[in-house]
Amino acid sequence: MFVEHAIHLLHEAAYGTLATHSAILPGYPYATVVPYVPDETQRPVVCLSALAEHTKNLLADSRVSLSVLQPEATDIQTAHRLTVVGEAERFEPSPAFLARYLRYEPGAEQLLALDFMFFRLGTRKIRFIEGLGQMGWLDKADLDAVGQLSGETETTLVREVSRVVPAGVRVLGIDCYGVDYAAGALRKRFRFPSQPLLPETILDAALNAAPGLS
Repeated sequence: MFVEHAIHLLHEAAYGTLATHSAILPGYPYATVVPYVPDETQRPVVCLSALAEHTKNLLADSRVSLSVLQPEATDIQTAHRLTVVGEAERFEPSPAFLARYLRYEPGAEQLLALDFMFFRLGTRKIRFIEGLGQMGWLDKADLDAVGQLSGETETTLVREVSRVVPAGVRVLGIDCYGVDYAAGALRKRFRFPSQPLLPETILDAALNAAPGLS
């Protein structure tokens, strides 16, 4: 159950605190808030400027963590939160992934003409906290066992569901656990009642949910 809740939180939050090893102050952590987008394997992807301090840190030492808090939480002690611990890997996005990333972060399009680069956070462990006394560790194997959709399948699903959502709603992404969408400026997530779903059943579930997305 932990892994499902952790996946939902990774999708519901749009920002996290990225902690890197400081290159100019060896031994000290350097933390900064960044937007991120989970990829099809539930690994967070960040798009960073080459001039940023945290980017220089990552290029020198790939070990990293990303801390995420439940959106609009008012009581931190009872809120859902997690920390992803792993190594950041720089990569060149495919056209399909780039289109997906820009669905989540459309404002990043103008940055891509500059010196921005993509990093995927390869997950070694996740510390997930559901509230007081409710916590545990997830391993890489837990994420590897999660059902995945190919980029082509997700693109098809997004296109089909986008045709029936209410006006003002944008479908961002779909996975075996839910639908990510934006209503106005807010990122939201619809969790499938039964999860994870098999790829062949996701379209019907998403289409049934679409009229109620708001």
